[in-house]
Amino acid sequence: MLRFLALIAACALTGCEDQAGSGGVGSRDQIRVVGSSTVFPFTALAAEQFVDRNPNMKPPVIESTGTGAGLRLFCAGIGAGHPDIADASRRITASEYAQCKAHGAGALIEVQIGLDGIAFAQAKGGPTLTLSPLTLYRAIAAKPGGVINRARTWRDVDPALPAVAIQVYGPPATSGTRDALAQLILARGCEEAVPEMARKRDSDPNGYAAICTAVREDGAYVDAGENDNLIVQKLRANPDAVGIFGYSYLEENKDTVDGLPLSGVAPTYETIAEGRYPGSRPLFLYAKKAHLGAIKGLRSFLATYAGLWTPDGPMVRKGLIAAPPEVRARAADTIRHETTLDPAGLR
Repeated sequence: MLRFLALIAACALTGCEDQAGSGGVGSRDQIRVVGSSTVFPFTALAAEQFVDRNPNMKPPVIESTGTGAGLRLFCAGIGAGHPDIADASRRITASEYAQCKAHGAGALIEVQIGLDGIAFAQAKGGPTLTLSPLTLYRAIAAKPGGVINRARTWRDVDPALPAVAIQVYGPPATSGTRDALAQLILARGCEEAVPEMARKRDSDPNGYAAICTAVREDGAYVDAGENDNLIVQKLRANPDAVGIFGYSYLEENKDTVDGLPLSGVAPTYETIAEGRYPGSRPLFLYAKKAHLGAIKGLRSFLATYAGLWTPDGPMVRKGLIAAPPEVRARAADTIRHETTLDPAGLR
């Protein structure tokens, strides 16, 4: 697996001849991917399969940057000096797409590769915590209800919970998992606690974010970086803590950590696939149409990816939740016909 890890690669990669400045995409004999740490294991698996099937190809260069940082790199332009694919644990936003378009990379192929769930986990043997979007909002939001958060223990936010210090290891601001935490969990808890905030989501987005989705910076919430395996290690060292990461990491570490139910629903393959788990979310990859004919093996790599996300495929065994049949069919058709994204539905 380590052979697929790399730092950011610029035009110094072997075979790179960037002609973007003269209107051409240029060429490169190695695929470059950036983006989500949640999607990273699945793209690494696709890369491994791709090289096994094409032994004369160089392994794709894959960097786990987080969704937001990855899309910034991806949208910076076309040409061999820019990434070909962005992994994303949420959909690209309208403003991110606008950046892509402004830099000549507006022709994008959007592919939903499957589903995932934001898992809240503890080390085995930790205190019993029954959580919900509301309790999580009250525990880790910076200003729940507009008031600076002073809660120190879980009992401070819910009398039914133990008097254990609030210590949550979670993703950084650049992460799509952090965005999904804000949108799927904190926003839901906020609107339950303060119903009038639902009206401010669109009319006052900055005010809404300050009250509903900003997280604490006083040590109760710890930015643990893009390495989700590091969060697992922190949970083992501190059984009282709660960690936040993608479901695949929960599945990979089920011998040492337990997933915590949200609103009484445990994070399992079935509950996420059926949409019953509150933290269910789609996973995506984005590819530049302009690079398909210029970057050696890129079309073949995408076709390989599409053959691995079925319910009985290796990505599911790795922790991916297979998308419904109609979603998988549409995604495969998008790759086959190189259908570009219509940005009209982006937010």
